[in-house]
Amino acid sequence: MTKKPEATAQALDIVRIYTKDLSLEVPSAPEIFRETAQPEINLDLDIKNKDLEENHYEVELIVTVTAKMNDKNVFLIEVKQAGIFHVAGFTDEQKEHILHAYCPTVLFPYTREAVNSLVTRASLPPLTLAPINFDLLYAQNKGLIPQGEGEGSQTKH
Repeated sequence: MTKKPEATAQALDIVRIYTKDLSLEVPSAPEIFRETAQPEINLDLDIKNKDLEENHYEVELIVTVTAKMNDKNVFLIEVKQAGIFHVAGFTDEQKEHILHAYCPTVLFPYTREAVNSLVTRASLPPLTLAPINFDLLYAQNKGLIPQGEGEGSQTKH
């Protein structure tokens, strides 16, 4: 009797979540505080991941938020929120989806809180970033959904 190979157990664990880098620039302060117009906000996203060891990966969500008002830079914020994730027993396709959609979804609330905190510390009105559908962005980047469909967002991946 031939013994069947055992299926590898799937595991997906958050090992650690941490802020890797944080920066805030308010180049037009204090003059900008007298402005009354609404700033134009621009959000850029990037996701990087790195194979660490034995099914452990670092996933880094990089969010850059810029605000301009009347051709003046109000602020520039960059947050690099990272996490170490244990991902085992998945196909390569499943693992790619986890690293580019699930893990950034886990990291985003921490990033959103950091952005809001930095804007408030700069003595500017609070800024709460809208939720981001990383599953949709992943599908768009893979060409599974045309770029214009769904909840579009000005992001790069």
